[in-house]
Amino acid sequence: MRIVLLDDYQDAVRSLAAFGKLDGHTVHVYNDTAADEDALVERLHEAEAVVLVRQRTRLSAALLARLPKLKLVAQTGAAGSHIDIAACTARGILVTQTRGGSHSTAELTWFLILAGLRGLAPDVERMRQGHWQTTFGRGLHGRTLGIWGYGKIGRLVAGYGRAFGMQVQVFGREKSIAEASADGYATVDRATLMASSDVVSLHVRLIPETRGLVTAEDLARMKPDALWVNSSRAELVQPGALLHALRAGRPGYAAVDVYDHEPVLGASDPLLGMANVLCTPHLGYVERDNYEQYFGDAFDNILAYAAGAATRVVNTELLQS
Repeated sequence: MRIVLLDDYQDAVRSLAAFGKLDGHTVHVYNDTAADEDALVERLHEAEAVVLVRQRTRLSAALLARLPKLKLVAQTGAAGSHIDIAACTARGILVTQTRGGSHSTAELTWFLILAGLRGLAPDVERMRQGHWQTTFGRGLHGRTLGIWGYGKIGRLVAGYGRAFGMQVQVFGREKSIAEASADGYATVDRATLMASSDVVSLHVRLIPETRGLVTAEDLARMKPDALWVNSSRAELVQPGALLHALRAGRPGYAAVDVYDHEPVLGASDPLLGMANVLCTPHLGYVERDNYEQYFGDAFDNILAYAAGAATRVVNTELLQS
């Protein structure tokens, strides 16, 4: 098969053991992001299968209509709103997805919390410049950790908070509230979570219904010395709301791994210019073991399709027809 893998920023996939599964197939790997539809068509016009690295590229109906040879979309992780599933189905294009690990993102989230409260990043940089102990951070023990969204990652982060002696409280959907309560955590309403937590960590899946879920009013309720942490998706927050809130002083700090427009090149995001914000380049799921699982599953899906027995299919109606 002719396979194209998009958006492998670090040229990491070819270093994986899983990449050997594609021996015998024609594979083209791109390490940058195509800027527009025409550029994507140029890259994909001969592709029979495309491998997507999470949500880095959007497959719209208009783009798919210009790719007559495409038969399979192999998504790493869960297929989301970045893929027009209905358009794929109408064109007979199978969409597959993979299992996804939660620990790598939860661990990165905990790093953001620790580094954000202790002022780790600026002190490391100032030490390189010849200074010594220039920040005055805060510890976690006894403070209140607010978890917004109690799915797989939120549950892990809540457990880390408990292990560090934090008071953990949870807000989310009715099902999340019930599960958190059963696990022994306090559950609170939205306003209380934002107003009483020293750290608020967001763990909500981005779907059309959750886009812009977090409002400027929510952020304005936070304490002036509180830390906002987002390792989920920037689009969960209303556009511009976090920047405005930080400038207004509530919350006082933020640690983020996700941005409205990715990749962020040339230090173009305004959050990077703020001294009270710790920024990392969407590293939550970018970890070797996680990549082996994601891409190993995606490549298995391609091989299964080539053998006539597609696996982990999203638009299963195509299998029935």
